[in-house]
Amino acid sequence: MIRVAIADDQQLIRAGFRSLLEAEPDLEIVGEAGTGADAVAMVTKEKPDVVLMDIRMPDGDGLWATEQIAANPALSGTHIVIVTTFELDEYVAHAIKAGASGFLVKDTEPVELIRAVRVVAGGDALLSPGVTKRLLERVAGTLHEAPDTSQLRVLTEREREVLALVGLGLTNDEIGRRLFLSPLTAKTHVSRIMSKLTARDRVQLVVVAYETGLVRAGYQE
Repeated sequence: MIRVAIADDQQLIRAGFRSLLEAEPDLEIVGEAGTGADAVAMVTKEKPDVVLMDIRMPDGDGLWATEQIAANPALSGTHIVIVTTFELDEYVAHAIKAGASGFLVKDTEPVELIRAVRVVAGGDALLSPGVTKRLLERVAGTLHEAPDTSQLRVLTEREREVLALVGLGLTNDEIGRRLFLSPLTAKTHVSRIMSKLTARDRVQLVVVAYETGLVRAGYQE
């Protein structure tokens, strides 16, 4: 059973998410919050697998709450999905670096919301289809004006190649095909990169790929 929490200051939106998710046999709503402070307290108590986190909330917004949750070692198993409009606030970049595992727009299709919860609960990042990748590309430009390659020193040449492909939003299967590796070998490379860079998930690897210049914002294959 995947345990989900919802943080949004609009009760109607919380009720809509709850109704949709509770209809799935493998999803359980364990808590709701309408403010940032309440979200942190609720998540600390319930330790859900996934939090759907709104940005604009009173008493500590969703970005602040994301940073507080991601910084708590006791909540390392909790994954946060930022729920936002397409026009991103520049401060979302800080939430990504703090540990947000993905993004959804509020008018997303119900099937995509359900899929997002399952993907993130499985320890992966919500990088595709398109929406999250586009959002990451937009905020990536706010992270550094000049590439900082110092983080790449701990990686092998092959690991840098893999990191660049993760930055483009490719799955392990797609990385394997591109580099003539098995999906398992590609997954192993990704896991080692995450360990070396102390990244929580693939979203943070995407950020590193942009920060270091391995991928350029707006780049298209």
